[in-house]
Amino acid sequence: MSFFELLRLRRTYKSVSRIRQIINVFLKHGFGQFVEEIRLHRFIPLRKRLKVFGYWPEIERHTIPERLRLAFSELGPSFIKLAQILSARPDLITKAYADEFKKLLDEVPPFPSEKAKKIIEEELKTPIKEMFADFEDSPVAAASIAQVHKATLREGDKVIVKVQRPEIRELIETDISILNVIARLMVKYIPESKFFNPTGIVNEFTRTVRKELDFIEEARNACRFRRNFEEDPHICIPKIYPDLISEKVIVMERLEGVRVDNIEGIEALGLDRTELARVGVDAYFKMMLEDGFFHADPHPGNIFILPDGRIGLMDFGIVGWLTPELMDNIANAFLALVTKDFDRLVDQYIEFGMITEETDIDAFRKDFKADLVDFLVPLYGLTIAEINFAQYLDTITHLAIKHDLTLPSDLLLVNKSMLILDNIGRQLDPNFNFIAVAEPYASKIARRRISPAKLLEKARKNLTELGDFLVSTPKNMKVLMRKAMKDNLHLKITPIGFEKLIKDLDRSSNRIAFSVIVGAIIVGSSLLIQSGVGEKIFGLPAIGAIGFAIAFVLGIWLLISIIKSGRL
Repeated sequence: MSFFELLRLRRTYKSVSRIRQIINVFLKHGFGQFVEEIRLHRFIPLRKRLKVFGYWPEIERHTIPERLRLAFSELGPSFIKLAQILSARPDLITKAYADEFKKLLDEVPPFPSEKAKKIIEEELKTPIKEMFADFEDSPVAAASIAQVHKATLREGDKVIVKVQRPEIRELIETDISILNVIARLMVKYIPESKFFNPTGIVNEFTRTVRKELDFIEEARNACRFRRNFEEDPHICIPKIYPDLISEKVIVMERLEGVRVDNIEGIEALGLDRTELARVGVDAYFKMMLEDGFFHADPHPGNIFILPDGRIGLMDFGIVGWLTPELMDNIANAFLALVTKDFDRLVDQYIEFGMITEETDIDAFRKDFKADLVDFLVPLYGLTIAEINFAQYLDTITHLAIKHDLTLPSDLLLVNKSMLILDNIGRQLDPNFNFIAVAEPYASKIARRRISPAKLLEKARKNLTELGDFLVSTPKNMKVLMRKAMKDNLHLKITPIGFEKLIKDLDRSSNRIAFSVIVGAIIVGSSLLIQSGVGEKIFGLPAIGAIGFAIAFVLGIWLLISIIKSGRL
């Protein structure tokens, strides 16, 4: 991404100042070195650049993860959403950053109800008074994407109205484009950042946030969940009103109940908290191991306990999809865990597609199995109630990080959901144990694996793959032989570390050239002063004095740059 492409980006969007705003926030929180490394400092006026890069801000009281969290919080909805997504990816950004990002709450002040009413009328093409018998101006919840109002339809149905924030789409699309530029600049100028896959992070963020911005898609998700649980008397999915939906507005049934973390409220209803925990987790196992479609944002604000004991789910903007193969792999990994089959557990990690082509599979099996045994064997000496499932999932994730495994995003959504549910379950019942509730599913999975229909399906799939291999092999061999005979075979070698070496050499040569220029200015100014010609400043020839001043400023700037690089 060149400087001229950045200029084109600036001219494209209405909010020309957004790039500068982002850069200024990063500078404010002590990320001047990062801004300089990815060549964005050219967007800062020279006077301010000298001020920013001329000293270190007072930032010692905060760690780098804390400062990044503060910067994201100040930058608004897009960056808060990005931080929330990254909080579930310790495999990419390390545990310290993930833990810090978890502190960001998606809570922002509400926007005026008059604007909300105007958006509703524009989107649904009907005056508010004709749609609702009653509409509460004060929102019951406000988040970065939308806010929620209580209302009553003309027919008497109690509903909630979710309204998207005005101009939020334009802001998010602008930020997505800027984040794409930053990600590419990071890959270009900071080669070691490829380990964190910045472009992949931005792509994942883009997919997630665009789905949340489409309320029609959220309505489809809600209808699908409603169909999946229509036979379950314990789970309530709100009704969607198809005539009152647009991309920016959605009207759905209002669930009257208490939040799942409101223990006092649940006790006031006289409900069995242990049974509620069991029912909730059981519903999630059904979603993940039977339906392949699950609610991926189960925080307490989206789960309500109704007076009749049912559990109501809300907010269907973030969902997870699991293929039949991934569901089988998750089920097999769970069975291997229960039966202490560590070899099979390692095989499942390989089946998940977590290892790269360069991985030595034999060495990986040996090392990873040893770590699994060290961690898991002590657990089998505990009773089922003593096992902390959240700690188990967290450790398994960090074992994957240790062995440089790539965790699929769907699997991370599963882990994130399970961790949140385990925490909610323990709030409802301190003796609650996730694995104990999952045991019936283990037996069901075991029976399904050896069923004739399943075995026949696997055999058919294997025969199909074998047939495709036999058909394609002669053609592939022919292409290979043709290239060999034409001496057209190529060997691709990827040198590691050359980009960083080239970057360092380029920087060093630039500093040498800069030093030569400063030296030339000093020599030239000295000769002019010795000549004594021209107008005087402080008794010295003006041109020579100005040259010395310029050389002094540039020299100080060069010295600061060298000191900040840590290579004095």
